[in-house]
Amino acid sequence: MINILFAARPASWARYEAPLRKALGAAGLEDFNLSTDIAPQDVDYIVLAPNGPVQDFAPYTRCRAVLNLWAGVENVVGNRSLTQPLARMVDEGMTQGMVEWVTGHVLRHHLGMDAHIHGQDGIWRNDAPPLAQNRPVTILGLGALGSACGRALAGLGFDVTGWSRSAKDIPGIRCLHGDAGLREALRTAQILVLLLPKTPETENLLDAQALAQMPQGAFIINPGRGPLIDDDALLHALDTGHIAHATLDVFRVEPLPPDHPYWAHPSVTVTPHVASETRKDTASEVIAENIRRSEAGEPLLHLVDRNLGY
Repeated sequence: MINILFAARPASWARYEAPLRKALGAAGLEDFNLSTDIAPQDVDYIVLAPNGPVQDFAPYTRCRAVLNLWAGVENVVGNRSLTQPLARMVDEGMTQGMVEWVTGHVLRHHLGMDAHIHGQDGIWRNDAPPLAQNRPVTILGLGALGSACGRALAGLGFDVTGWSRSAKDIPGIRCLHGDAGLREALRTAQILVLLLPKTPETENLLDAQALAQMPQGAFIINPGRGPLIDDDALLHALDTGHIAHATLDVFRVEPLPPDHPYWAHPSVTVTPHVASETRKDTASEVIAENIRRSEAGEPLLHLVDRNLGY
């Protein structure tokens, strides 16, 4: 019997119980106990939401792996009681949702759609936008989400540059890395998409100095992590017009407080952390596959590097 503890809030259990049971069965794992209430010493796997009831992992002495329901692991990776292998969520549904959201907002800014939607003032302005091939787009972060977004944008003809901590090679994307690469990636970024994880190295990566390296009138799209941006520096860059607009889906505090200046700023679009989310059916298949792999003695998918923090 494989004991699988579902450690998340009750609303998540209501959504995930049936898809998880179906996925576990489809993976050939028929002799299992999936529950929200299993004695810690009997748990073989924990399906975890970091905001759920399990915060101390020390009692789970038999646990073979902790399987995160979220793509982000910053709220759990630093937990000193967590000594078990930790896998993050890489979900096809989540990736597709992110590709759609990022592509939509890149096209929105590229085509200048806001002026036509909100600027009906009776003046006929027939300035055509450039073609995609003449609009450099930079993506900071070339993990599963960033590389998928980069490939989609390159497929539309955009001149895509990607930056990551280590060297990458992705067809159709100019891949840069390191400090010099970051400077070059920012220098050409008429549209900048942030899809980096939150780590001590990435917090406030987009500060006043980094913003100053971007082209005049650039656009910023952040569906990654709120702390990647120095908020005061971004507001100043928006006020001076150096940055034309910021579309922000993630924030340091969520929900974004009603009195936060982003809400009322004419050059900011706030979306309420909806760029993408874990999809219960495809995510359940990822969880089931990792448990199958573990039981078969195969390597787990999407293991977190504790030293890197993701």
